[in-house]
Amino acid sequence: MMWNEKIETMSSEDKKKLQSERLVAQVKKLYETVPFYKKRMDEKGVTPADIKSIDDISKLPFMTKDDLREVYPHGLLAVKQEDIVEVHMSSGTTGKPVVMEYTRNDIDNWAEAVARALTMTGVSKSSTVQVSYGYGLFTGGFGIHHGGQKIGASVIPMSGGNTMKQLQVLQDFQPEYLACTPSYAMYLAEAATEAGIVDKLNLKYGIFGAEPWSEAMRKEIETKLNIKALDIYGLTEISGPGVAMECEYQDMLHVADDLFYPEIINPETGEVLPFGEKGELVFTTLTKEGTPVLRYRTKDITYLSEEKCKCGRTTIRMHRLMGRTDDMLIIRGVNVFPSQIEEVLLKVEGVEPHYQLIVERKGNLDTLEVQVEMSDKLFSDSVGKLEGIAKEIERNLYATLSIHAKITLVEPKSIPRSEGKAKRVIDKRTI
Repeated sequence: MMWNEKIETMSSEDKKKLQSERLVAQVKKLYETVPFYKKRMDEKGVTPADIKSIDDISKLPFMTKDDLREVYPHGLLAVKQEDIVEVHMSSGTTGKPVVMEYTRNDIDNWAEAVARALTMTGVSKSSTVQVSYGYGLFTGGFGIHHGGQKIGASVIPMSGGNTMKQLQVLQDFQPEYLACTPSYAMYLAEAATEAGIVDKLNLKYGIFGAEPWSEAMRKEIETKLNIKALDIYGLTEISGPGVAMECEYQDMLHVADDLFYPEIINPETGEVLPFGEKGELVFTTLTKEGTPVLRYRTKDITYLSEEKCKCGRTTIRMHRLMGRTDDMLIIRGVNVFPSQIEEVLLKVEGVEPHYQLIVERKGNLDTLEVQVEMSDKLFSDSVGKLEGIAKEIERNLYATLSIHAKITLVEPKSIPRSEGKAKRVIDKRTI
């Protein structure tokens, strides 16, 4: 199923023409109306006349989250304040938040992107979607809500938390679709299993995003909830969820590249990398009116592909997130992503997909402790077996990461659960 077949199957030539038209218009407008962009472009010696097509995008300066915080609250506003109908802010940050402001057209385009994404999972007018992402300033809940309503589906705005109520609604209203973070999906699966109601649910698909998650975790969720779990990508700075989405083939995420233009760069040099090469993901909003962004560095690590998908869509595709440059741990010179550790843990029988990484510095040496939650069954086993499991995890982690880690098996349900993004890393190191 496709929501907008004309756009989603557009030829590369037509797509490039559309992207170029939109970029040229966007750059001209921002240079003339937003002092921040004029200053940044002048500093780099770039004028709107230098941007003739999408091929010229690399001439433009990058933006970072620090830039967005510096212009708080309205420094990126490219329209009159009276034209703004919705405001969102980034979550989980310290200091000044990142503020994104939306016009009516911005909301419509956001809903369009999410409608395309949800349709990839089969959502239609006859579907019911339980939205268990947080609402409020966070974009997750509202994004899925806007897109679901555009399709005409029944949307249940549960928001996050209140797990018992979540399970009740899942039983009573029988939604086919659940949208939330993957870590909260695991929490719900665990609670549903304990309540003995998994078989009473009507769930068919999960729409999970807002945090990196491994293939092993996907399989775990799919098994425990008896669903197909699909990855959705978005971020407040660009638009929220719907920037990219997996189709039913679960083979990379389709980018809504007529609205959001993706690049991959070397995070150290800023050099644009070719398709297939892993690096930092960069996005430019091609149609956003309220607070557009040019070449925003997401800090997400992935790679892009221009190969046509089996589903028939011709959009640029991005691999599922492989980590972030800012949650990447450097331990004794080795780059470590929590998702790599998660992948190893979930292959070990008897441990649960709940863990925390404790990083400390003892003298001049960095140490890594991995606290792993045991299943109820494993917890009741002998000390000798537990020691064997810990040794197995230690060996497998070393084989994957080439560093030694202390493995601590902890009691069932002792690792804090999250109703939003899971806190996986506790870094106790000081400079």
